[in-house]
Amino acid sequence: MMAGLSLGRAFRQIGSLTAVSRIMGFVRDVAFAAFLGAGAAADAFLVALKLPNMFRRLSAEGAMTNAFLPNYAAIRETHGQVAALKLAAEAQIFLILGLSVLVIIAEIFMADLILLLAPGFANTPDRLAAATDLARITMPYLPLISIVALWAAIANAHDHFKAGAAAPIIANICFIAGAVSIPFVARHLGVLRAIPIAVALVIAGGAQLIFLYWTLSRLDAVPALIWPRLSDSGRKMWRNFLPAAAGAGGMQLNLLIDLILASLLPVGAISWLYYADRVAQLPLGVIGIALGTALLPRLSAAEAAGQTAEVRNSLSEALGFAGFFVIPAATGLVLCGLPIIEGLFVYGAFTSSDAKMAAMALAAYGCGLPGFVIVKILQTAFYATSQPGMVLKISLITVAINVAGSLSLMPILGHVGLALATAISGTVAAAIMLYFLARQHRLSASFLPVCGKIMLASAVMGAAIVSLQFGLDRLVFVPAAFGLTVIVGGGGAVYAVTAYVIGAIPPGLLRTRHDRNT
Repeated sequence: MMAGLSLGRAFRQIGSLTAVSRIMGFVRDVAFAAFLGAGAAADAFLVALKLPNMFRRLSAEGAMTNAFLPNYAAIRETHGQVAALKLAAEAQIFLILGLSVLVIIAEIFMADLILLLAPGFANTPDRLAAATDLARITMPYLPLISIVALWAAIANAHDHFKAGAAAPIIANICFIAGAVSIPFVARHLGVLRAIPIAVALVIAGGAQLIFLYWTLSRLDAVPALIWPRLSDSGRKMWRNFLPAAAGAGGMQLNLLIDLILASLLPVGAISWLYYADRVAQLPLGVIGIALGTALLPRLSAAEAAGQTAEVRNSLSEALGFAGFFVIPAATGLVLCGLPIIEGLFVYGAFTSSDAKMAAMALAAYGCGLPGFVIVKILQTAFYATSQPGMVLKISLITVAINVAGSLSLMPILGHVGLALATAISGTVAAAIMLYFLARQHRLSASFLPVCGKIMLASAVMGAAIVSLQFGLDRLVFVPAAFGLTVIVGGGGAVYAVTAYVIGAIPPGLLRTRHDRNT
């Protein structure tokens, strides 16, 4: 039962909705910057937000999905949907029970957890107290969003990618509403003025849950609520889950290391890294996560059917798609980080000085963007072939590289050193994955010629960007948002035309007549 949608069409479905979500996310972050700035209140909220997000990626969005979906696809291929939904019901009940216990424990020991995440907060009691209170509000988001991630994986297995990609849009709408309400309901709360956003996070989790339930109801694929039990299929899934969770833990540990070390830097460092990361997450989300989401059910079905050639072709096609977007995106982030940050975030409490600090981190993240995206794409191949242990080993290597790089570069480059170490570790992880998949004959080099042409088109675009920036700098006064529009629009137009002329557009990326007729 191979996936019915072509990779290009699935990517367009997920990528378009993810792009809308990321644009909404930028609106959200503009609201964050305007009402929270980059000081103590922002640092406290971002640490509080980190806790449920970290556990979410460990338990559901990463590890659970990657362990669950290949098994679900294999059972659906061989035994039908009813048997597959029994596995989903088992996973669901263990998620609910396990994460509910985790939330209770976290609520009790929250102050200690915050100190583990941000030991530098011990020197600023107001940030520590605010982060503790805010994290107690946000922690119930964890079980809600984890079930949402599981249900989105079920929808993806049924070739219904739109629901999972659209769910974050709901969250961003709630976030924006919470941020906009800060001046009206939290003006006298000081470092606790992020409370409306924390409450909005929990409301968002409930709204996403309702939306995914409605989606699965239409597909007749809602998992039943059952007593805890463990079938043979469930045991196999949980055996894959443990190394998958550990592998995801390695990636989260990298982020945690950055957070811990950033808390030891001057106030604002956590926020500078956050805003830079949010910009870098746009191409990573639209391209890497979208392609990974489209690939996992496709590769799982191909592996279940023993079609190794299909795996090889799909991975090569995905890398070609990714290169078309990621290489110019990385070029743009490195060359015009400051105009991007100024155009998006310099409003209200977020100052030009904050923009300069965030822009330096953004350039560092941009250097690692191709590696981050490749990892997101290629790790699906390891999960589809029941090799989560390989992802774990690679994650441990990248953690070691990140720790060594962070400790070496932070004394010299400050918060930029943390971003650069993360970029280096992601690039190394991508290189290792490429090597092992090529050795397993699951990856061909067919994507390299088109990537060479993409690099040439990106170089032409880079020259255009530098010229546009030089021209704008000569003008007396240009609003930051207008300058950003000119740079992005002009650079994008030059890239698109050049790519078309030299044949750098990957086959299958554009909408075909077959796609229009299906």
